[in-house]
Amino acid sequence: MTNILDLVARFFISLIFLLSGINKIGNYEGTVGWMESLGMPGIFLIPAIILEIGASILIIAGYKVKISAALLSVFCIATAIIFHSDLSDQMHFISFMKNIGLAGGFLFLVVNGAKDFSLDKKFGN
Repeated sequence: MTNILDLVARFFISLIFLLSGINKIGNYEGTVGWMESLGMPGIFLIPAIILEIGASILIIAGYKVKISAALLSVFCIATAIIFHSDLSDQMHFISFMKNIGLAGGFLFLVVNGAKDFSLDKKFGN
């Protein structure tokens, strides 16, 4: 049961980033405009998409989980600070705390890795 819950948890925590990365591709210009309106160069959208989609797929598959989770944890903290720093606005506060909570969840993966239902376990990583 632990192995199944580990796989489900990896899927759940990664799904938001997988879908977010895909949505950024579908609304590329709009996302660039939003980022630039907050002072972030639009060129950073490309690595963000690659990280969100790539790391999510790796975590779901259970391959290089610790590295992928560490990268997404840092990404969550950075996006919380950069894009949701107006904590007087309730929506920004909720988004900030959500990102911090997700960063914490990814840190659990950094510490514990993936269980038996993972490519890391299959390949002995």
